[in-house]
Amino acid sequence: MSFALHPQLAQDCHRLGHFELGLLLLMNDAQYPWFILVPQRPDLREIYQLDEADQALLLRESVTLSRALMTAFHGDKLNLAALGNMVPQLHLHHIVRHAGDPAWPAPVWGRHPPRPYTSAGLEQRLAGLRPHLPAGFIEDYASPGT
Repeated sequence: MSFALHPQLAQDCHRLGHFELGLLLLMNDAQYPWFILVPQRPDLREIYQLDEADQALLLRESVTLSRALMTAFHGDKLNLAALGNMVPQLHLHHIVRHAGDPAWPAPVWGRHPPRPYTSAGLEQRLAGLRPHLPAGFIEDYASPGT
């Protein structure tokens, strides 16, 4: 079986690039720097279902992404979550939080309706992150639903 991105993630996110294991997505909600890392392995719901090498790789990629996000967006806190209650495919949310953001200090889920990125807002968000990821990492991104 081959990896396929869950349709809900494809609908809700911009596809940015990929690490060795994880596909990097940006949630289409401009209220927060909200990124999602999806291990590109078929039929996974939980981290423990990855083999040990992929578990270690996922952790390294998550840490790399976390450092890049906190450096780029100067967060007060980074929320990490692998809930999967609505989308069963294994995915890790990385949400940079700032005191005073629209949902602070509560979780972002269901707090406010999403505010989709404008073209300029999306480019500004990506411009802030590009210098902190490997060269060329976010060059060919796809908008939600594509």
